[in-house]
Amino acid sequence: MTSQIKVKVNGKEVQVASGNLVTTAVIKAGSLSHRKSITGEPRGPLCGMGVCFECRVTINRFQYVRACQTICEEGMEIQTDE
Repeated sequence: MTSQIKVKVNGKEVQVASGNLVTTAVIKAGSLSHRKSITGEPRGPLCGMGVCFECRVTINRFQYVRACQTICEEGMEIQTDE
């Protein structure tokens, strides 16, 4: 059985399995959009391998972190551009 950890996405507490990516937590929190483009369009994971940078979020006050490449850690605070 996989252990569960708690993270916060835009202030909402979410439980994810240990080892899940930040993108999973954002989607479980009910958001498909991770950031907004310079024209205001919602953007989300596109490539899933860290090349496109469309999944950038703020984690524990560090901006521009790729959600598709970052593993969730207990107590992590994730902020999207929503």
